[in-house]
Amino acid sequence: MDQDMQDFAAEARRFLDAHAAKAPGRTAFTWGEGDDSMAYFSSLPPEEEKEDVARARAWQRTRHENGFGWITGPAEYGGRGLTPVHDLVYDAVESEYVVPDTGVLGVVGLGMIGPTILAHAQPRIKDEWLPAMYRGDAIACQLFSEPGAGSDLASVATRAVREGDSWVLNGQKVWTSVAQHSQIGLALTRTNPDAPKHKGITAFLVPMDAPGVEVRPLRQMTGGADFNEVFLTDVRVPDDHRLGEVDGGWTVALTTLMNERATVGSEGAAPVAAALSPERLSALMRATWTWDDRALRARLAELLVDALATEHLNNRALRKLRSGAAPGPEMSVSKLMYGQNLTRAAHFVADCLGPRAIADTGQWGTYAWTELLLATPALRILGGTEEIMKNILAERVLGLPKEPTATAAKEVRG
Repeated sequence: MDQDMQDFAAEARRFLDAHAAKAPGRTAFTWGEGDDSMAYFSSLPPEEEKEDVARARAWQRTRHENGFGWITGPAEYGGRGLTPVHDLVYDAVESEYVVPDTGVLGVVGLGMIGPTILAHAQPRIKDEWLPAMYRGDAIACQLFSEPGAGSDLASVATRAVREGDSWVLNGQKVWTSVAQHSQIGLALTRTNPDAPKHKGITAFLVPMDAPGVEVRPLRQMTGGADFNEVFLTDVRVPDDHRLGEVDGGWTVALTTLMNERATVGSEGAAPVAAALSPERLSALMRATWTWDDRALRARLAELLVDALATEHLNNRALRKLRSGAAPGPEMSVSKLMYGQNLTRAAHFVADCLGPRAIADTGQWGTYAWTELLLATPALRILGGTEEIMKNILAERVLGLPKEPTATAAKEVRG
C-alpha cells in the first residue's frame, strides 16, 4: 500500500476509533454455540426494521460529516473525489469495527441509483438528491420490474404521458426492495408505445410521497417482507425529474444495471461465507451422523472448491480495480456463482438434515437453515436471472451467437 493509501487508512481508523467499537476477533466455530440463524433475507418485525433503518441513516450521516459518506463522489455534491481504491480501503478498515448495517441505503440507493442520477439527472435534481442520499437523509428504490417485465426489462408497460411541463404515470412495479422506506424511486416507463421496445422508454425520478403512489409489502415464504409492489395511479412528475432523453431511458437503465451487477456480486459475500463455512458444514455432517456418507463428503468437497474459486475470482476483480483497469466480466460471473453456490449449499444441508429441516424441534443448527432453504429460489433471480447472466456472458464475453428468438425459432420450424 502506497503512502497516500496508508495516510487515508490511518485517517479512517482515527475516525472509527472515535465513533465505533472494535469488532471482537474471530473465534473458532463450535457446534451448538452462538446464533445459528442462516437467513439471507431479513424477517424482522416492522418496528425493529424501522429502528435498524434509523440506525443506518444515523451512521451514514456520521460518515458523511467526517468525509467518509461518499468517498468517490464529486466534491460539489458532498463527496471526497477520491478513487474506488480509497473506497475499498475504507471498507476494509471499517470491517474491523462494530457499526450499523447500511445495506438499506447502500445496496440499491447509493450503489445503483446514486451513480445513475450523477450520470443522467438534470443539475437541479443532482443538487437536491445526491447530497441528501449520501448524507443518509433520503433512501432510493428501483422501480424497474413489472408483473410482465422482469428478465425482459424492455417490455415495461407503465405509461408516462406528457401534460405540459409534467408527466402522468400509470402502472405497477413489483419486487421493489426498500420501497417502504424510500423517499425517491427510479422508474422506467413506456413513453412511445409505437417505437421498438428498447427505444420507447423514459426514466424518471418519482417522489415516493407523491399523490397516487401506493406501496404494498410482498410477504415472502421466508416470513419476511423485503420486497414490495408499487402502484402508480395518475402520479404527476415534473419534467425536470426526467433522467436522460425522452425515449432514451434504456441508456439510463443500463447505467443502473451495470452498477447492480457489481453491487449484487460483491454484497453476496457475507451470507455466502457463513453458509459455506467448512467448519460449520463439516460439523453439521457430524451432528447429523452423515460424515461417513462418501457421496455427501464428495459433494461437500466440490462445493467448497467452487466457493473458494468464486472468492478468488472476486479478489481478482478487486485487484484489477486497484490497478486502475476497467472492470471485466468477473462481477457478473461472481453474481452467477454466488447464487449457484448458495443453492447447492442449501440442497446439501437439506440432504444432511432430512425431516429436521422442516420440523422445529429446538435442536441447534437444524431448523435454523429453513430461511436459507426458502430463499434459494430468489437468489437465482435477483439482479438478473441465471439464464440472463449466462446469455450475457456467452454473447458479450465469449462471443457466441445470440440465442434464437421465438420468432426465429418458429421460422426455422416452418
